[in-house]
Amino acid sequence: MSQAKDSVKHTVMVAAILCLVCSVLVSAAAVVLKPKQTENAFLDRKRNILESAGLMEPGRSVDELFANIEPRVVDLETGEFADVEDPTAFDQRAAAKDPETSVSIPKEKDHASIRRRAKRVSVYLVRSDDGGIESVIIPVHGYGLWSTMYGFLALESDGNTVVGFKFYEHGETPGLGGEVDNPAWLNQWPGKEVYGEDGQVAAGLVKGGVDPNSPAAEYAVDALSGATLTSQGVTNLLRYWLGEEGFGPFLKKLRTTGGKSGEA
Repeated sequence: MSQAKDSVKHTVMVAAILCLVCSVLVSAAAVVLKPKQTENAFLDRKRNILESAGLMEPGRSVDELFANIEPRVVDLETGEFADVEDPTAFDQRAAAKDPETSVSIPKEKDHASIRRRAKRVSVYLVRSDDGGIESVIIPVHGYGLWSTMYGFLALESDGNTVVGFKFYEHGETPGLGGEVDNPAWLNQWPGKEVYGEDGQVAAGLVKGGVDPNSPAAEYAVDALSGATLTSQGVTNLLRYWLGEEGFGPFLKKLRTTGGKSGEA
């Protein structure tokens, strides 16, 4: 009986020591790898920004190409650039979770179903040789069927014509809503306009396909087959982020100057 008790005690003790050792090793690995993980996250964000604007080039590194991108931070209420010490390190997602640096979105205005947004948000400027703004890349996000979809939308200096669109994070159904990251579908966006003649957001997805002879063709792309709610989610996030609650005031200033002044 004593030997059985000792055996159980010994087994429990060994298991506890192994758990402790494993915990220490996992914690140490997490600490050691944290800088590398952060570096990889920054690199991935840079790559997605470049891809949204069609700026990736074979044989050139992401960091080399991103050197031509100017990160800035915009105050959404005024549409003006905000004075931030290090725009590259600005964490928009973290800011959106902090009541001090974010606002609650009224339900009737929350087209993208995101509930809160940061007061200040990131933008990425591509400068022309004369110092003006050649194009601007804005982060957008909104809820689809199963998840919040995150992407970058690149616009020309008129603040209206699409250069490119890129979704880089979502949890939509593979083969259906998950096609938001399909290059063939994303290739429909360049050249489309996001604002109508009345200045309101006109960009969106059309169920059943876009009629090339329709006046709305210049603003629309084909909806995702079999993914009605995801398609609506894309239209809704564009409606929100391009509207007055989002980048609308900033892009209006950009359209006024055409980026020629170098500032919005």
